[in-house]
Parts: sequence; structure tokens; C-alpha cells
Amino acid sequence: MDSVTPRRMSPVRRERLYEKLAAHISDFIEAQGLVGGDRLPSERQLATELGVSRATLSRALAALETRGRIEVRHGVGALVRDPAPSIGTAAGPLDEQLASRPQDEVYAAREAILAGISRAAATNPQTSLRVAMLADDGRQRTFQHTWRCIRRLAGSHLLADLDDLLAEKAPAPQDSPALRASLDALADAIIRGDGSAAATACLGQLTT
Repeated sequence: MDSVTPRRMSPVRRERLYEKLAAHISDFIEAQGLVGGDRLPSERQLATELGVSRATLSRALAALETRGRIEVRHGVGALVRDPAPSIGTAAGPLDEQLASRPQDEVYAAREAILAGISRAAATNPQTSLRVAMLADDGRQRTFQHTWRCIRRLAGSHLLADLDDLLAEKAPAPQDSPALRASLDALADAIIRGDGSAAATACLGQLTT
């Protein structure tokens, strides 16, 4: 009689700390009845009150920003955003919906995704890797190469997939001195580990 090989159970996925933190902040927003435009406490105050590092908090805020729950503005802080209306099946797949949206709205959506990717990249714990990939090496900085490095530092496949989807209607901008200056500011912010400044550097980058 053949022996039956016992099946192995898959390990339970351990939720990352920043994911738990993002859910906790989202619950706090709901519990306090905060609405669009309301400001959360500063990152320093939040990190202290929640007992987490600034890096972990930045990743949590980046996740919430990507989901459209908050908007982080440099010099202002994290502002609550009203939840977007849920998308029903009658609306059709996302790519079909994008085809019917105004181009400036799609550009704004892609910049929001890029801001989330940038914040995640700035929290990459390997400072030497951030420097190696984004430091000025004397060559002309390009949009494609810079963002390829940033996406690798962020390590978020979901955000990368969303960016690819939006890029079909909101393509990369043409090279210009203003764009190169924006990319330099973005790279410097990520190297410093300043997620807020990195997100701000993305504003207007696609339409500069």
C-alpha cells in the first residue's frame, strides 16, 4: 500500500508593522469623524504617540496616501481625504474607465502614485543603496532611469503596476532643464530619507 505524503500547511502571513499602523491610523480617522481637509498630528508627534520609528510611520503614511485616504503636503503635514466613491462592476475595468477620464485627471492620479512610490523609496533602510542608485554621477539625469531606480528602491509591485497602467494615458514628460531640476530634487530627498520632500518633488513633474 502506497504511503500518502502529508500535505504541508502554508505558513500564516505575518502582517508587516507599517500595514498594521496604516490600518490603525485609518481606524483613528474614522473614529474621530475626520473629513477631507482635516490635518493629522505631525509625523514626529504621531511617531511618539504610536511608539514607532519615523521610517515605519512614513511607510504607513505612504500606504494611506496611495490608497487615497490622506494627502501629504510638504510643510503642511498629512491631510485627510474623503474616500473616493466605490467603483461598481457596472463601471467596467479600470483601464476602460481611464479611457473616459480627462487627461489632466489621469496625470494627477499618476503623480499621486509616483508620490507614494517616492515615499516608499525614501524609507528603504539601505542608505548606501539609495546613494548608489540615485547620487549624481555626472551624467544627465533622465526620467526613465531615475524612476527605474526609485521603483526598485520602493519594492512595491502593486504601485509599479498601477503606475504602468496610468502611464499609458499619462506618459513621461519630455526632457527639459525644469524636469532635470525636479529629478535632482527628488533624488536628493530620497537619498536623505525625506519621504515628505520626495513626494512633494513629484508634484507637476509630469506636466513640467
